[in-house]
Amino acid sequence: MKGNLLLRSLLNIIKLTIIIGIIFEIKASSYKMETLSSNENVNRSVNLSTMALYINKEEEQKANEEALQTYLWGSLDSYTGDLTGYGAFCPLCSGRLACMSNLDLSNGRTHYDDKTYGSVQIVASSKNLPCGSIIKFNASHISTDPIIAIVLDRGVLGNDIDLLSPSEDYAIKHIGRSKITYDVLRMGWEK
Repeated sequence: MKGNLLLRSLLNIIKLTIIIGIIFEIKASSYKMETLSSNENVNRSVNLSTMALYINKEEEQKANEEALQTYLWGSLDSYTGDLTGYGAFCPLCSGRLACMSNLDLSNGRTHYDDKTYGSVQIVASSKNLPCGSIIKFNASHISTDPIIAIVLDRGVLGNDIDLLSPSEDYAIKHIGRSKITYDVLRMGWEK
C-alpha cells in the first residue's frame, strides 16, 4: 500500500513537472513570436517563420490543455464497493467530519469547494483512501452526470463509499445501497 502511494505521488510529481515545462515552453515561444512578428512592410507581406511560430503556439496550447485534462481527470486507480448515503446527524454521527471537524454541516451542507475540482460532494471512506482524495463515479439513480466527490469523513469499511446527504430520510429514499465502481482522481490532499 505504501509503495503504491509512493508510486502515485511520484507520478503526480512527474505530471506536474511536465505541465510546468510545457507552460515554460509556451512563455518562451510567445516571446519569440512577439519579437519576430513585427512587420513594417507597406505591402503587407507575410513572414512565414512568424506564421509557423503562431501555428506551433496553437498546437502547444492544445497539447497543454490535453495534458492538464489528463492530469485532472485521469484515473490513478479504480475500486468497486457499495454506495450508501448518510446524514450528518445520523445515530452514530456527531455532525462533524473526521477529516475536517471545523466544517459546519448544520445547515444541510453536502458539498465542499475544492481549489482544483470546484464544488464536489462529500463522502465517507475507509482509511484505504486518504483524506482529501477525489473520486468520480456514476450513479444514474442519483444523477445523470458523473458524481465528483471528496473524502472528508470516515466510518465505512473496505472500498465502500458513504455519500453525505441532506438527511437520513433522503439517504434512504434516494441513495439506498448499490454496487459501484469509482475512479480515484487524486490520492489525498495535494502538497
